[in-house]
Amino acid sequence: MTKDNVIRFDSQARLHQKALAYLEDLDAFLSDLDRAVPLLLQVLKGSADDDLKQQIIMLLGGFAKRQVARPLLELMCDENQSDEVRHQAAVQLSVTASFLEAPEAVVEALIAQLNHPDPQHRANATFALGWEGNHRAAVALVEKLFDPSAEVQQAAVNALSNLRDDRILDLLLDRLAHGSVDQQRAILFNLWRFYSRREQVLAVYRDYLRHPDPALRLDALVLMGTVSETADEVDRYLELLQDEQERIRELVLERLEDLPPEHLVAVAEPVRSLLSDPSAKVRQAAVRLLARVETKFS
Repeated sequence: MTKDNVIRFDSQARLHQKALAYLEDLDAFLSDLDRAVPLLLQVLKGSADDDLKQQIIMLLGGFAKRQVARPLLELMCDENQSDEVRHQAAVQLSVTASFLEAPEAVVEALIAQLNHPDPQHRANATFALGWEGNHRAAVALVEKLFDPSAEVQQAAVNALSNLRDDRILDLLLDRLAHGSVDQQRAILFNLWRFYSRREQVLAVYRDYLRHPDPALRLDALVLMGTVSETADEVDRYLELLQDEQERIRELVLERLEDLPPEHLVAVAEPVRSLLSDPSAKVRQAAVRLLARVETKFS
């Protein structure tokens, strides 16, 4: 090993040690931003491992927004970085850019990446454009709903939902009716974000509880809990106690355990039929629920 190599190694080692010190001591980082930020950016461009880079990305994105938007963009586009690091840079860039007073340059640079030949690259750029109020990117993101890559389509759903624009809901509902199963699942998992149109979202979830695809029925059941109280859905849940999917029957029983005492007696009889269910997990969940009924009213 040459002397130059030793010096370079020692220099990298010292940089990594300083970076770790800043990561472990937030007060030290905040009190020394002028030196800490350039040092951490230097480590990001160097030979640090993925774990250290991802920690640095999160730290810089949270506290040094103006200085790191461009470096995050470059990191996201750097094909020499791992997929994990590039995706983490995209995620943090979507947060960081939302705080910029003038994000136009970042938006334009990201939009320019949306036609990259690599679908992972397009997905990262698509996701990074999704922050509240980024209406400049809306048209470009809508186009990505029809990208050949399912991953890019999912990123577009996430990004459009993150714009927090209720006008997007109608577009997503149209894709829900006509898109692939993967795109339907992505849309279902983002509808709850449209708070002001809760009743419309709730109607969609209720409708999907009867969908012929068991994966979509399960998704709808899981997501119902984010927008509706269990007591308001008892009749629908009781219908699902006869669902062909074990996990759906089990989850319904778990959900019914959340009912207030005055509703428990009404569900006891339908639940008893599951004491002979072919699934041990379902039988156990039924026993737990019936035990709760007996405890409340014994």
